[in-house]
Amino acid sequence: MPALPNPSQNQLSIRWPLPPQPGLTPPLRLGVLASGSGSNFEALVNACRGGVLEGAAVVQLIVNNPGCGAQQRADRLGVPWQLVDHRQRSRLLLDQELVSCLQDSAVDLVVMAGWMRIVTPVLIAAYAGRLVNIHPSLLPSFRGMDAVGQALAAGVRLSGCTVHLVAEEVDAGEILMQAAVPVLEDDDHSSLSARIQDQEHRLLPAAVALLGQRLGSLAQG
Repeated sequence: MPALPNPSQNQLSIRWPLPPQPGLTPPLRLGVLASGSGSNFEALVNACRGGVLEGAAVVQLIVNNPGCGAQQRADRLGVPWQLVDHRQRSRLLLDQELVSCLQDSAVDLVVMAGWMRIVTPVLIAAYAGRLVNIHPSLLPSFRGMDAVGQALAAGVRLSGCTVHLVAEEVDAGEILMQAAVPVLEDDDHSSLSARIQDQEHRLLPAAVALLGQRLGSLAQG
């Protein structure tokens, strides 16, 4: 997979074209779980509204940190959001409430877009094959917390991001799509994270479209 010709350092990456995806059948209702700034959440909303994810819509955001960036983005974008604070619940009760909220909104597919909680079998079973996560490494390398820091400490020359189905073992589910990002000689945590995140914003909508097409085919078959 060749790199873009003469890329600047801000653009340097290994990627493939991500054209607009065909309309999803039936229309796909997305629920997003986010804990932080929400940039991947906004990328999904824009992809749905801009035609890249034609036939899909983000119908609900759930956050676990009050006032986080994702919540503020949802207000600006006009997307309904709900706070389910993990500090007031066990992991099991948290996921039970998540399932209840998502089912109340008739969500078809759940996207963990910077959801900084390890989920339980309660959520995984409720959305089996329909629960996806984005992780800032080329899995199976550098699973778990601070994947960017792990990559820098290991001295690798290639990092990236992965969209995968969620399994009970952390970051071990079926890989749907990956994008690779070179690690530059002068990279630090901030610079490498920024270039990986740029690829996440492209990769996540494409992977959701891929899974949506798969689910649509299963529904029709």
